[in-house]
Amino acid sequence: MHKLSYKILFVFVISFCLSAHSQILRKRTTLLMGGRFDINIVAQDSLTAEQSINEIITEIIRIENLISDWKPDSQVSQVNQNAGIKPIKVDSEVFELTQRAIKLSEITKGGFDISFAAMDRIWKFDGSMTEMPSAEAIKKSVEKVGYKNIILDSVQSTIFLKLKGMKIGFGALGEGYATDKCRTMMITKGIQAGIINGSGDMSTWGKQPNGQPWKIGITNPFKPEKILAVVPLNQGAVTTSGSYEKFVVFNGKRYSHIINPATGYPATGLCSVTVFGPNAETANGLSTSLMVLGQKEGLLLLQKFTEYSCVMITDNGKVIKSKNFIYKL
Repeated sequence: MHKLSYKILFVFVISFCLSAHSQILRKRTTLLMGGRFDINIVAQDSLTAEQSINEIITEIIRIENLISDWKPDSQVSQVNQNAGIKPIKVDSEVFELTQRAIKLSEITKGGFDISFAAMDRIWKFDGSMTEMPSAEAIKKSVEKVGYKNIILDSVQSTIFLKLKGMKIGFGALGEGYATDKCRTMMITKGIQAGIINGSGDMSTWGKQPNGQPWKIGITNPFKPEKILAVVPLNQGAVTTSGSYEKFVVFNGKRYSHIINPATGYPATGLCSVTVFGPNAETANGLSTSLMVLGQKEGLLLLQKFTEYSCVMITDNGKVIKSKNFIYKL
């Protein structure tokens, strides 16, 4: 569950023509939360669009300063620094995000776990590994991982990590949460349409200036010249988890850089998972979980989330879709 190095290519089929209402589209790309954000806003005029993009960037920075475990003064870092020592009072926003993450951990039986941040990095995906870590080393690497050792107090709004050395991190949820939050903010403000894409975790709403839905193409990383499907989105979300660039092969078996936090072993079998649904935070958590759980268990998990569908690509390039994915592949 490390931060992903590979995202399936999303092709935006965006029209820049003006509608009868003189809507315009403005786009900006920037680095936030340790990754690339592409922000597209449709508004009545350029000034409104540019101001809205500025507001989105300000909001993402606010969220980053709140939940980023690599920023030493964030609330999440304070929780980590006090692991095994004392509970830390956090804003309701951080508390509720942690609650949702723990719920997903319970549903996936630890296949997803925000305490993965404490995992020892014994797997190397830079070409330097010549043999697998020992079973003992793998077991030891996840000793401090375990969502059941996260104690929440809803009355005091505190988070306590029971074990010294424990850590929580939102690398698998944070960008999706931020794009959802900014989408809600823009809709409340009256901005008619847009796409906020945080390193492949994407929230959309409204339509293109020509009145057409946003169209998102999915490509197969093994066949980049081929589009598997073009999915029209109005208000929705799409996220991808993948391991196309970072993996190792031992005895003919491919081991992903996405680690199962319950076992310490890398995910195998799937090269990427793309999840569609109404909410990027949930889709983000699901795409990571499905990578870890694999094809069979992943599809069973997705049945509990009826508003979400997925496309999986196996290590040998086979394309699999959930039963409720309605678009032709």
